[in-house]
Amino acid sequence: MSRVDLRRLLPLAGATLLLVAGAFCAWQAWLIADEGSAAERTREAQRQAVRELSDLVATKRQGLHRVLGDAGMAAGIEDRTAAAERLRAALPGARNVEVYSGGLDEVVRANYRDFGYAKAAQLMAALGSEGPPPASTSLHGGERRLTIVEPVNVDGSVHDWIWVEYPFDEVAARFDGLSPGAGRIELRQGDGRDSLSLLSKGSRSADLEPEGQRVTGTTLFVFAAMPQAFIVIPHSEALAVLLTLVGLGGGALLLWASQRRTAVEPEAGPDEDVLLADVVRAPKLPPPPAALAAPLPTPAPRAPTVVDRAIFRAYDIRGVVGTALTADVAHRIGQAVGARMLESGLREIVVGRDGRLSGPELANALSDGLRAAGIDVIDLGMVPTPLVYFAAYHFGTGCGIAVTGSHNPPDHNGFKIVIGGETLAEEAIADLYRRIAEDRLPSDGGGTWREQSIVEAYVSRVAGDVAAERRLKVVVDAGNGAAGAVAPRVLEDIGCEVIPLYCDVDGHFPNHHPDPSDPRNLADLIAAVHTIGADIGVAFDGDGDRLGVVTQAGEIIYPDRLLMLFAQDVLARNPGATVIYDVKCTGHLRPVIQQAAGVPLMWRTGHSLIKAKMRETGAALAGEMSGHFFFADNNRWYGFDDGIYAAARLLEIVAGDVEERSVTELFDSLPKSVSTPELRLPMAEGAHLRFMDAFRASATFDDARVTTIDGIRADWPDGWGLVRASNTSPALIFRFDADNGRSLERVKQAFRERLLAVDGHLVLPF
Repeated sequence: MSRVDLRRLLPLAGATLLLVAGAFCAWQAWLIADEGSAAERTREAQRQAVRELSDLVATKRQGLHRVLGDAGMAAGIEDRTAAAERLRAALPGARNVEVYSGGLDEVVRANYRDFGYAKAAQLMAALGSEGPPPASTSLHGGERRLTIVEPVNVDGSVHDWIWVEYPFDEVAARFDGLSPGAGRIELRQGDGRDSLSLLSKGSRSADLEPEGQRVTGTTLFVFAAMPQAFIVIPHSEALAVLLTLVGLGGGALLLWASQRRTAVEPEAGPDEDVLLADVVRAPKLPPPPAALAAPLPTPAPRAPTVVDRAIFRAYDIRGVVGTALTADVAHRIGQAVGARMLESGLREIVVGRDGRLSGPELANALSDGLRAAGIDVIDLGMVPTPLVYFAAYHFGTGCGIAVTGSHNPPDHNGFKIVIGGETLAEEAIADLYRRIAEDRLPSDGGGTWREQSIVEAYVSRVAGDVAAERRLKVVVDAGNGAAGAVAPRVLEDIGCEVIPLYCDVDGHFPNHHPDPSDPRNLADLIAAVHTIGADIGVAFDGDGDRLGVVTQAGEIIYPDRLLMLFAQDVLARNPGATVIYDVKCTGHLRPVIQQAAGVPLMWRTGHSLIKAKMRETGAALAGEMSGHFFFADNNRWYGFDDGIYAAARLLEIVAGDVEERSVTELFDSLPKSVSTPELRLPMAEGAHLRFMDAFRASATFDDARVTTIDGIRADWPDGWGLVRASNTSPALIFRFDADNGRSLERVKQAFRERLLAVDGHLVLPF
């Protein structure tokens, strides 16, 4: 190209760039100007969804009330089968109608596996409902339905209960007719972002708000995700307009000047020095001998694999399936674990998975990666996480990986990893990431694979160690997690009568989220224990390594009080032993351990960190406020966290009480305080860590004993408070505990003042 051509082209290219930049800024200005309106469109769609669905449920209820008001129907209600048929014929669109007695005796005696866990929970929850029982949804043969429960009152008391199922299609049709604009709305069963998602409309790029709007008279909530406009310039409409004018005006001016110059400039002739006719083509010669003997150039190294660093957490690996966590990532994690094993001279590992829908694909990819590294894999299939730990001991591998999302939402999954008897944490987890990022992964191994069941061996081992001296009636709520396939068998084999609740494994978690640390997830268990007249209720998280407990009186026994009972039992046979507890546990725990001739040791939160401290100190027992319990007393158990085994040990203690006290009476003998559950304040990724750095630097509690091993805990004589950064999600964690309500409020106020002094915009959850 000639020099004249370049002079003409450069102004034209510059003008084009300015015009494109101006057009982009104009688009940014429009997005900024429309941001408020876009959010309002999404918010209005959320409000409209609540109105529409509330009206739909109210209409269904009114229709049921009209039919029940029929005198003939009321007279025939004693024949419940006939009444159900008449109701179904009289209710347009009803798929199923059932009539039960006022005391729900049929439900109490039912086999929940056949009867339906969700139906039983909704009916039993209706017994304790002060107003109209909330409508809900349930699965019927794989089909979701809208379910309504209504009492039939006779002489001021409930004589019967009516259960009606309607097609969910009507709910879906009304929801689908809404337009959230550039945002998103979701219909969920439950009031948390980790509840069951039923319907979604709109863009999936934005995050849901932490709180939804309840559909009146139901357990359904509509959540909204506000639009996230792609705005890369400073967030100012005036600046965007200015940049638009500069870009478009400058481009137009430069284009005009270029055209004017072209019109007046004479056309230049060809450069005399570069005429094609003057170019002499030399013949192509063979390379010299030296060139033939030269070595081939070394190929460029392969680019490092791009893996999301955020999924490599403090205690394990965890992320959202299909985005940060894929089959390819799982394969590479397997290779990295295999490389770490080979360096330690280890060649065999057990792999198990919980009941999540993504489990089979990720477990298979992980196993393939391990085999590619030269590791032999024993596949345990679907089992709770404690059975993976147990299998590592039972088969003598010393290594195991549990593919599990624990208590997280259904679309999450992850890996808990044991190598050489050590549960990987912190730096060891970070080392796996570096191996993957730097592509230091063995791939030419020839590891083997075989399936091997561990359930029978586990059940036999627990039942051989634990026995209940009297037969207790126990309700077991597995939250549709993997523990449901094992826990009822274990507790039956130690001598208890077990009533299963949500023990069918379902990766959708259709009834409630499998997290017993959240009191809302224990409502159905409390209702079942009360209705059935059981001695106790126990609950497990999604992979069975955490335990929750409720009494006959409906009281939730927090894990730190459970640890008091476990400590007294263990120390009675092991005086002088160390008992470890995390920073979130009550201040009453230390004196209880000391009075039982034990050595109390407060340590950092995290199952991996607790297990490492147990190995270091030789502790006989440990526990966390999250519900993890670790037994290592007299070689009875192995020191790993096991919610199922902890439940068995609890029932052994209760059944063996010489005074045959009830569970409530047993715990009433232990110190009790007024406390909050674990409170969370979600923040942006990394913001929680930056806040804690600032809080440590500025906050002082001169009148309290301050512990800084994990966040900041301040202990006063009559209470304590804690704030720490979560290691599993971007959030601040709070907990408060005191001797009475007045002291608790004083402790909370002390933390409020110091927290808001660091950031006055915090919306504290207490």
